[in-house]
Amino acid sequence: MNPYVLAILLSSLGLGTTLTFASSHWLLAWMGLEINTLAITPLMAQHHHPRAVEATTKYFLTQATAAAMILFASTTNAWATGEWSINDLSNPVASTMFVAALALKIGLAPVHFWMPEVLQGLDLLTGLILSTWQKLAPFALIVQTAQTIDPLLLTLLGATSTLVGGWGGLNQTQLRKVLAYSSIAHMGWMIIVIQYAPQLTLVALGTYIIMTSAAFLTLKMSLATKISTLATTWSKSPVLASTTALVLLSLGGLPPLTGFIPKWMILQELAKQDLPLIATTMALTALISLYFYLRLCYAMTLTVSPNTTNSTTPWRTQTTQASLPLALFVVSTLGLLPITPAILMLTA
Repeated sequence: MNPYVLAILLSSLGLGTTLTFASSHWLLAWMGLEINTLAITPLMAQHHHPRAVEATTKYFLTQATAAAMILFASTTNAWATGEWSINDLSNPVASTMFVAALALKIGLAPVHFWMPEVLQGLDLLTGLILSTWQKLAPFALIVQTAQTIDPLLLTLLGATSTLVGGWGGLNQTQLRKVLAYSSIAHMGWMIIVIQYAPQLTLVALGTYIIMTSAAFLTLKMSLATKISTLATTWSKSPVLASTTALVLLSLGGLPPLTGFIPKWMILQELAKQDLPLIATTMALTALISLYFYLRLCYAMTLTVSPNTTNSTTPWRTQTTQASLPLALFVVSTLGLLPITPAILMLTA
């Protein structure tokens, strides 16, 4: 892609998100979301592959539907209350419609069906932008309006997403689909606690972005998109294979790694709010997710390389990717647990 066009598209992505962050008026927020969608569409279709074009079309249609629902919800709310302010979402019909639209935008269950299909059709870097940056603007709106939304609806969305995210990833052989279901599960963790402690949602979102960036960049470095390709990683680059396995375990939320921070804090908050049943359900769904991460680790580190595989086996990892962002994200993914007290102090 032409570097000038790429610069315009990336700056438009930044502009759209910033516009939504800064707005207190529904129309401005909607405009920011639309700029975001229109800026990422050419990035998704840039390879002119039928699968990429199909993924772009699916993404555009779902995002356009969600944007239309947001516009409809905000108009309904303005009609009922005479206010266009984001903080004044007092009409119950408008608030329910608004949550449904934002759930569709970020891929929460039960409106998650587009997410694995779209991510599967993209290359890893565009998939990374879709899984991280594109979640920021909708989350800013959810955080601002969380207190006016029905708590039962948010709890149902969160619990369903963690369950579907764990269950859906069990049977996948494509790594991008696994990461899509992982994203759905993580979104569920963030949504379930947003009504009680929005600051924990932001901590969970930050750690999710760090871990997902590390996962996508390690897979990009090892040129892996299928589990069968992962099995050949160890012989090419043992250090990269080890760090990839640890990054996946961090995504699963195992204790010595960064991914444990949000899960621990969210479960603690749910217990404080006298919701032991929901906390137990969330912990059990985390185990389902952990199983498929362990499956990937098994394929990568415990499967002997000379096995029957359809993928070509290059004798070393050849890449033009810059390794500094990868190193920074991997270190953050593996080693932020000791600074949990500082995070708790900042979010108190």
